Amino acid sequence: MTADDSFGRLDDDDYPAYTMGRAAEMLGTTQGFLRAIGEARLITPLRSAGGHRRYSRYQLRIAARARELVDRGTPVEAACRIVILEDQLEEAQRINAESVSG
Repeated sequence: MTADDSFGRLDDDDYPAYTMGRAAEMLGTTQGFLRAIGEARLITPLRSAGGHRRYSRYQLRIAARARELVDRGTPVEAACRIVILEDQLEEAQRINAESVSG
């Protein structure tokens, strides 16, 4: 991999660039919260060669949405289900809009 290849990943929302500790810090939450939403299958972090969880920016946005719901009193499992349903609805609306305009 060249330096140019590495820099290109800086704009990749799906590149697993953040460790669990850094992700928790960025979200203002705990590593336990990240484990909980992983167990609820909201996000599945990739693993480094050493087995450590790594998160992408996209996954952090999903986790942040779940955290908003939990902070409002929604149980973690329910928050994860809500976020999944929101994502599915958004995707269905995008597909529908493409089929209407295409």
